[in-house]
Amino acid sequence: MSSFCINFQHGVLRTYRQVPRIEERRTFTYSPTPNRRPLNSGVCGCCGPLRPRYKRLVDNIFPEDPKDGLSKSDMEKLTFYAVSAPEKLDRIGAYLAERLSRDVVRHRYGNVVIAMEALDQLLMACHSQSIKPFVESFLHMVAKLLESREPDLQVLGTNSFVKFANIEEDTPSYHRRYDFFVSQFSAMCHSTHEDVDTRTRIRVAGIKGLQGVVRKTVNDELQAIIWEPQHMDKLIPSMLFNMQDSDDLDRAGHPSTPSVSDQDGEENPATLAESCFRELLGRAAYGNMNNAVRPVLVHLDNHHLWEPNEFAVSCFRIIMYSIQAQHSHHVIQQVLGHLDTHNKNTPRVRAGIVQVLLETVAIAAKGSVGPTVLEVFNTLLKHLRMSVDFELGESSRRNSSSSVSSGRNKESEERIVQNAIIQTIGFFGGNLPDYQRAEVMMFIMGKVPVYGTPCHTLDTVKIGHQGTKRIQTMLLSSLIMVTSGFKSKSMAAALPPPFLDPLFSISLMEDSELRQLVLEILHNIIDRHDNRAKLRGIRIIPNVTALKIKREKISKQDVAFMKKHGQQLYRHIYLGCKEEDNVHKNFELLFTTLAILTIELANEEVVIDLIRLAVALQDMVLANEENMPMSIRCGVMALVAAYLNFLSQMIANPSFCQHVSKVIELRNMDAPYLLPEHIFRDKCTLPECLDKEERALYFQTADMAECLAGPGYNAERLSIPYVPQVTDEDRLTRRKSFVDTVSLQVDMLSTSLPDKSQLAEEITFETLKKAIDTSGLEEQERERRRQVMEKFQKAPFEELAAHCESKANMLHERLAHIFELTIRPPPSPSGVVSVSSGHAQHQSVPVYEMKFPDLCVY
Repeated sequence: MSSFCINFQHGVLRTYRQVPRIEERRTFTYSPTPNRRPLNSGVCGCCGPLRPRYKRLVDNIFPEDPKDGLSKSDMEKLTFYAVSAPEKLDRIGAYLAERLSRDVVRHRYGNVVIAMEALDQLLMACHSQSIKPFVESFLHMVAKLLESREPDLQVLGTNSFVKFANIEEDTPSYHRRYDFFVSQFSAMCHSTHEDVDTRTRIRVAGIKGLQGVVRKTVNDELQAIIWEPQHMDKLIPSMLFNMQDSDDLDRAGHPSTPSVSDQDGEENPATLAESCFRELLGRAAYGNMNNAVRPVLVHLDNHHLWEPNEFAVSCFRIIMYSIQAQHSHHVIQQVLGHLDTHNKNTPRVRAGIVQVLLETVAIAAKGSVGPTVLEVFNTLLKHLRMSVDFELGESSRRNSSSSVSSGRNKESEERIVQNAIIQTIGFFGGNLPDYQRAEVMMFIMGKVPVYGTPCHTLDTVKIGHQGTKRIQTMLLSSLIMVTSGFKSKSMAAALPPPFLDPLFSISLMEDSELRQLVLEILHNIIDRHDNRAKLRGIRIIPNVTALKIKREKISKQDVAFMKKHGQQLYRHIYLGCKEEDNVHKNFELLFTTLAILTIELANEEVVIDLIRLAVALQDMVLANEENMPMSIRCGVMALVAAYLNFLSQMIANPSFCQHVSKVIELRNMDAPYLLPEHIFRDKCTLPECLDKEERALYFQTADMAECLAGPGYNAERLSIPYVPQVTDEDRLTRRKSFVDTVSLQVDMLSTSLPDKSQLAEEITFETLKKAIDTSGLEEQERERRRQVMEKFQKAPFEELAAHCESKANMLHERLAHIFELTIRPPPSPSGVVSVSSGHAQHQSVPVYEMKFPDLCVY
């Protein structure tokens, strides 16, 4: 049955035929309630039943008094209708948005709250494909609230958006974008409202909104645009600003700080921002790490947070512990690049960046650091060199100007940068696995400037002697940290020649500090059972067994290592003992070196070599051919006594122990200055000379050979005096070569060359008579030949091989020099090659200037 309705609207009389559906049968009544009046009603007011049902259901949820809140029964009807007819969801959302926009403009905030509550319930109840258009209306309403200047509405819209973000949609959205919400929530995070509580509420809402955006987008492959720089530049600084602001308040003791910090974690901006920051980084994929880390560095630059750098360190700790382990090298690369960018900044800023890098690599070294291991060290060494250049430049300018205090402050600040770099290198290398640590050791040693060896990155000519020494000291200090705790099964792998040779070359430098660093590096590598602490301090140990020294049987690989490099080790110990600038610490480290060699690498043959070395040191002191100071001579004697006392107890030979103890007792009574407990005191009386005739005060080779006679030890080798092998290291290190004083030449020509003093001697009758009488010369020649024969019969093979090898190298060098001088290539129009200062230069020769043989010219 149909009915008619007459409506007069906009001056036009309209007649409608109304056929009510079965489900809409009800009495047609009209109640002129202001809240339920249709939006486009005519003059006579259109009857309610003629309006769509979804509008009537939406209107019914709004009570007459907004204070009464949402009508639950009417809301249930609306929800049931939306679930039953999901195709109406978009219209419901559009109508609710229309009402909400009107209420916001008219400041009817009670109805706004009711509308948002209804939207939230509809979102939670409806999960269908038709919800997509409804979401658009919902987001439009949230945007309206966020654009308002009322804090309550902003918080209301944020809460609704967070509820929406927690809903998992069945199908992805291809067209939805969140650019506006990122910008608006970021602006809320930087709120500067006058009221502290209101400002806190707005900032908390902004952080929650950003967290909702992150949760809604990071897992959606179609929303990868959120990781683009324009969005990360808003997200990351907003979180860091709140984390930083809380730290600033805590440090300043702001009166409002307790009220903020006493709140629970969800209402504390700093805590909530940190949680959101961790969540964002934890969801970052491989290709998004750079975009996530770069805004952090920019924020720290803009707010000058590298000095002091506590906040920067805490930020990167959060980053490193939040990201996946395999992405750590991305962060390290970003920090390294940032350090390069600030290479000319103030020293404290660079030091702050380096300290952040230290924290970063310390965490990354425990996991995966990727291919950036050597890149880290290369960059740090480059900045170390630059810091030394800055320091030396400031020092030179300070000397030429009157600003002494400012120059010293600048120099001390550069020292802070250098110490931070060394600590970073050492800490990073110390946390690497052993196989990578060995590569790092080789890499750093290759950067240490050594005289006579090529150095690829450090030009020692420009920085001078002082800068070279400074770099050597710092790099060796970092090597000490890298080698600390290094355990290698084989010494050949831990000390390969490319590492050992430059290290020993530095040990010949005329600088006690450098020699100390070299010995400490050797201790870290050789001491595989951590016995060094038990041997600390040079002294006469009464009972070595009480030290509970740990040792294992020497392996075949280590036996081969000592046969190959033992003479080299002995030689550098020998030369290191005779340095005139040795101090107490040098002798302590030399004693520890000898003791560790005995524990880790000594078999029967090595024990004999070490005893020969000790006796050679004693003989060197007694001969005193180089006029060493008495303090150094007594120190070497004390070192020999302390070591032979330790060695005799380690090999557990009673007669040997008895002989050593007897000498030490006599020294205690008659020559205490030859013992370490006395000579290294501040006030120790030194003798005027050391008497060779008092044989009881010195260790006798014959007595020790007699004690060691028997199975196991080849005591006959003790009768062969130890002589260091001949090498070119003294020339490379700009030192006076030991070859000048002790020569192993067996050539006849070397002994027949007259000395300059003899050439200058006046010719008299006595000299002519001596020249004619050759009986004495023949006897000396026979004695020399006998000594040479005895040496080649009894000397160890390694010593003879080293001697022959040095002679062969010298011969090859002479021949090469002669060939270079005599053999010249013929001229060529294409040019000739001339070598100057180590570089090849091509010089073309014109044809008309070339000289051809006569047979070739016609």
